[in-house]
Amino acid sequence: MRISTKGQYALQMMLDLAINDTGEYITIKSIAKRQNLSEKYLEQIINMLSRAKFVKSIRGAKGGYRLTNPPDFYTVGMILRAIEGSLAPLSCIEEEEDCNHVEKCLLCDLWNQINDAVNSVIDRITLADLLQKYKTQVEYDYMI
Repeated sequence: MRISTKGQYALQMMLDLAINDTGEYITIKSIAKRQNLSEKYLEQIINMLSRAKFVKSIRGAKGGYRLTNPPDFYTVGMILRAIEGSLAPLSCIEEEEDCNHVEKCLLCDLWNQINDAVNSVIDRITLADLLQKYKTQVEYDYMI
């Protein structure tokens, strides 16, 4: 399993929306500037997050995006799956697909363990956990 830049940037964008949530809508331009990412690329990703109903938008001069739910609602797994689709290491591990060689596949148990390990991590960590970690790091970076 390899996470694409879309998956990485989606997590960055969702975290940026959580960190900078003041009740106002946040523009893609401001996210792109803070994260040093391509505005055009972020527009593609925000559309995917919007279709997944993870963000809501408003148009106009005060337009932009906000999280649809509080940060503790979103897990890393939810966000990555919305962008990447299945995160299974092999297609035969996916629930929807039948494997013709399960009885013969000596590595099937290994692939299932890897899949379970990855899912247990990404489905446990929430956007709120990442936000808390960010706040802790920023607190320690403060200098007078």
